[in-house]
Amino acid sequence: MDQLFVIIPTLLGGVGLFLVGMILMSDSLKAAAGSSLERVLQWATGTRPAAFLSGVGLTALVQSSSATTITTIGFVSAGLLSFPAALGVIVGANVGTTSTGWIVSLLGFKLNVGAIALPFIGVGALMKLLSSGRRAHLGMAIVGFGLIFVGIDFLQTGMGGLAQNIDLSGFSDSTLGGRLALVAIGAVMTVLLQSSSAAVALTLTALFSGAINLEQAAYLVIGQNLGTTVKAILAALGASVPAQRTAVAHILFNLAAAALAFVAARQLLDASLMLGDWLNNDDPAFILALFHTIFNLLGALLFLPFLTPFAGMVVRIIPDRGPPLTRHLDDSLFQIPAVAIGAAARALQEITRLTLQETVRLLENGRHTRHSYEQLWAAEAAMQETRHFLGQIQTDSNDKKLYAHRLSLLHASDHAGRLIEACLESEEPLVGAEATKAAAELAPTLALAAEWLADQEGKGSKVSRHVKKASKKLADKRRDNRAWMLEETAAGRIEPDAVQRYLESMRWVDRIGYHSWRMLYHLVDPLKEGVALVSEVYEGPDREDEDDDDD
Repeated sequence: MDQLFVIIPTLLGGVGLFLVGMILMSDSLKAAAGSSLERVLQWATGTRPAAFLSGVGLTALVQSSSATTITTIGFVSAGLLSFPAALGVIVGANVGTTSTGWIVSLLGFKLNVGAIALPFIGVGALMKLLSSGRRAHLGMAIVGFGLIFVGIDFLQTGMGGLAQNIDLSGFSDSTLGGRLALVAIGAVMTVLLQSSSAAVALTLTALFSGAINLEQAAYLVIGQNLGTTVKAILAALGASVPAQRTAVAHILFNLAAAALAFVAARQLLDASLMLGDWLNNDDPAFILALFHTIFNLLGALLFLPFLTPFAGMVVRIIPDRGPPLTRHLDDSLFQIPAVAIGAAARALQEITRLTLQETVRLLENGRHTRHSYEQLWAAEAAMQETRHFLGQIQTDSNDKKLYAHRLSLLHASDHAGRLIEACLESEEPLVGAEATKAAAELAPTLALAAEWLADQEGKGSKVSRHVKKASKKLADKRRDNRAWMLEETAAGRIEPDAVQRYLESMRWVDRIGYHSWRMLYHLVDPLKEGVALVSEVYEGPDREDEDDDDD
């Protein structure tokens, strides 16, 4: 018993060091990758096999299925990735998590901590101290990599003593009850450690130290794979619809893979032993890593051909709900700013499309309907929520492109808000033939912009230029008419009150055109000019109008 008081702190310290190393390596690699994680996922999800392989590769690279899953949720939320394609990434992420077992089994028990792992920590710390930006993040990732093996070293020491003090023969793999108990223990380990990677590492260390046998370890790993669903359930509570669908898909996949592995555990272990023998490696830790990978791969192979009907089933389980205009916004996306900004951009596009549609109806009909009021009020509420969401995103000051994108969206939201205000301020804003004619000329151009926002086929910058041209024409016409009308009033040929109403109406049409243009200018292809856009944003409009607010 006295020995346990020495062993248990050693085990706890080993688990802690392993977890700190995993977190440090994962977070630092994500920070070093920046928006590259987003670009790679967008590029590599065109087909189901590509989506699956990108999920495997990215998860193995950053050692975090959560990072891959959150990024994927963001793409679905932002409308950049279909849900079936996202499922391919998620299935791949589950297979990618098995890479931890390979790191531990191939390196963890063979690495001399003093000779190799500690220098990793030293070199990484120096990189952090002597550099900045991406190199500093890579330095901390190297520190995390070294800490993983320091943790494994402590786990080995603790498990060596634990093997002599704990008898797990009561949880035999020869009975159904014993196998179920081992699966349950494995699931509890994952829940308590909040990391299936740490739980698998602990199991591999126990196997290497002789505390458990290979069959017991196999059922523990099945349970640990299943235990990740608890985290998915907790993450889905109160989350957005895309996040909940992702969690349900993750849960169903893991349940199916665990059921397959539980029923065919003996056969899968035999296959792993045969493959290990063919590779001239009979190390139990290596065989267990093989087993873990094989049953996840088999589960993936069963799911991949049926992703589309599976996605349809998940959509029926978790239908769309809540305000449609802000369905892309989810607080969990703040962990990856590039994805959060993409979701805000998609929300703004939908708000802008709705606003332009109602603006066109108002320009054509000259008055509001009850339905148009309701639509504009909904757009106004969604705009306020989107602005709040944008304000909460924390971006890296060194990432100028991301900063420029966010700045453009803030400008677009400001002009969209002013456009909504202009539409709501008067029930019958059009007075006089000239204002009605100007409104009729502007309406088709704004309708074209609304259509582009709906399907985004063709170049958005071309649409933006059309709106700009129409806006400038309106401004010139208003200025010319204003000068002429004032001269006519001074000559006594027109009543001053009538002129004032006419000028207000023309000014209203001009404001509609101006804010529509500026809104589209900032919303369409905001990164087209790259970093140069940051300075361009501040320059304001190139049309000069003393009666309008500039940018």
